[in-house]
Amino acid sequence: MRKIVVVVTMLLAVHFAQAQSENSLVEKTLQKYIEGSSYSKLELLESAFTKDATLYLTGRDGVFKRYTPKEYVGFFKNRKKGVFNGRDGKVLAIEVVKDIAIAKVEIAGPERKWVYIDLFLLKKFDKEWKIISKTATRTDNQK
Repeated sequence: MRKIVVVVTMLLAVHFAQAQSENSLVEKTLQKYIEGSSYSKLELLESAFTKDATLYLTGRDGVFKRYTPKEYVGFFKNRKKGVFNGRDGKVLAIEVVKDIAIAKVEIAGPERKWVYIDLFLLKKFDKEWKIISKTATRTDNQK
């Protein structure tokens, strides 16, 4: 009986460690997104996405539309690379199911004058996670 308990405990520990490892790998991809968008590191930002990822966002004109990763990265092209632009990101939640994951990230603007919640779908390719879809909504009290 003792051997069964030890084996079951070890299997649970291995399973838990694998789940934690996958969460860490997903978070690594999200940190590429956060750092890339916060410091206008365009290559880093683009590397977080698959080439054919879909981003569903409301533009400055108030129109909800689909963007490509290239179009999204272009939003940051006129900012100084490597200089913090005020975007502060924080991972709020990650859930992994085999080779897919969902994640929730808070992005706040200069001095929290605006706050967005970003929702991501991610997929594992070989040993790397990539964002395959993103949407966002503004949650602060807009004027």
